[in-house]
This record gives sequence, structure tokens and C-alpha cells, in this order.
Amino acid sequence: MIPETHPLQEMFVEMVGRHYAHEIGIRDPQIVGYVAGLLAEFCDAEQLFQVHNVDGRHLSDLGEMLLESDPVYGPAPSFDRERQVRKHIGDYTLFFTGMFPESINHFRLRRDRMENLIDWVKAGKESYYIVSKFEYFEYAKVAPMFATLSKNFEGCVFGLNRVKDELQEMQHPITRRSNELLM
Repeated sequence: MIPETHPLQEMFVEMVGRHYAHEIGIRDPQIVGYVAGLLAEFCDAEQLFQVHNVDGRHLSDLGEMLLESDPVYGPAPSFDRERQVRKHIGDYTLFFTGMFPESINHFRLRRDRMENLIDWVKAGKESYYIVSKFEYFEYAKVAPMFATLSKNFEGCVFGLNRVKDELQEMQHPITRRSNELLM
């Protein structure tokens, strides 16, 4: 976990908070903090690929992750494992569709992937919805947040896309400065 006081975390909280408030109307500090934390955590590739199958191989294929999450017909040994994997699927799809939408087509070009027919937005939205239904005991406080993420998934993707655009502009200050002079 990256501490809330870490400069990267603070930058993401500010950026996500601003774009979510202005572009999609989400001003919930819990949602903003969660998505900002997700961005900071996924800076570490190990966090991005934290779901492993029974053999210990990390899963980057969305189709394999969906199979891994199934406690009835799949290998998930418990509903807790289903929640863990579904939460990761929601995070993974939100991250990639918001920050790297162009990479999704790259994933689909590989023939050995199961995810070729999977709708990433639908999988993310559905996964957050399933996580929101774990509303008892230790999950009671965060269940409404996941319901909001599911309900507003497309908007959250758009907000992250705006964050990505701002990060790209920050990498090219000369371009940004010349655009300001033209206006």
C-alpha cells in the first residue's frame, strides 16, 4: 500500500478529484481516494498482475480471470476468493479502459487469449456489482462504494481518460505552453 501522504498518491487524488467532479459529477471522496489509490498501486506491475491461478501463474487474460472467480463451476475455492478476483477484475478493467484503452485491442490480437469476445466495460461493471453484493461483516462499509463504481463505470472510465490526457500534457510542457500562448 502506498501511504496517503506519498506525493504520487496526493497528485492522483488531486487529478482524479478534479476530473471526476468537473467531467462526470462524482465528488465522493471515498470513490476519488479509491481510484487514486488504484492508479498509485498499479504503478507497480506486480499489483497489476496480482491474481494467480492454482498453478501460481499470474493472470493477465481477462477471460482467465473471470473463470478464476467462479466459485461454483470454476476453481475459486470460496466466495471470498470470488470477491477478491472480481474486485481485481473491476480494478483491472477500469485501469486499462481509462488509462490505456488502445492496449485492449493489442490484447485481443493475441490468439492464445480467452478474452477476445469479452466486453471489458461490461466485465468491469459486472464485477464491481458482484463485489457490492458482499455487504456484510468486514465488507459492509465499502459495498456502497463498489455499487457506485458499477453504476458509474463508464463515467469513471471517461474521468480516468481525462486524467491520462492531463498526464500526457504534463510530459510535454512546451506544447502546453505554446497552446496557452495561442489562446
